[in-house]
Amino acid sequence: MTATISWRIREAGEGDAPALALVGAATFLETFAAILDGDAIVAHCAVQHNDAAYRAYFAAGARAWIAEAQPGGAPVGFALIGAPDLAVARDGDIELKRIYSLSRFHGSGMGAALMEQAVAAASDHRRLLLGVYAHNVRALAFYRKQGFADIGTRQFNVGGKLYDDLVLARPLAA
Repeated sequence: MTATISWRIREAGEGDAPALALVGAATFLETFAAILDGDAIVAHCAVQHNDAAYRAYFAAGARAWIAEAQPGGAPVGFALIGAPDLAVARDGDIELKRIYSLSRFHGSGMGAALMEQAVAAASDHRRLLLGVYAHNVRALAFYRKQGFADIGTRQFNVGGKLYDDLVLARPLAA
């Protein structure tokens, strides 16, 4: 008999930076091992997924929601929105900087629940933007199911190596 996977979502704050960093690095490694260069992944996570990086997001006005496994409250996923850092961004846009979950929780509804929180918080903006690795088929299918469409491309630096990303947008305001 398979155990039911249980989790809950709550808004995260600066004090959650260590948990966000842990989940961010773990999911980045889990997603891209054997796809991207290993040394580049390690270098990327050391800079982009540490306590200070997430504290800086909060200091700049970002908002985040953390998913915690139940029982126990271990962090297993999160979403983070903030000011866009994408060349195609326009006035009124906001960016989904991260939406991550450990693969064990894929298919549990967690991703959709995290997206729902991000979309609700971004509802006073015109569009929700995101960048995604162009060959991440699973993520692209999820984003398209959530109403995102391609609007551009970018080069994404992972530990000093450049990779092709798609930039997607979801309209928010009518």
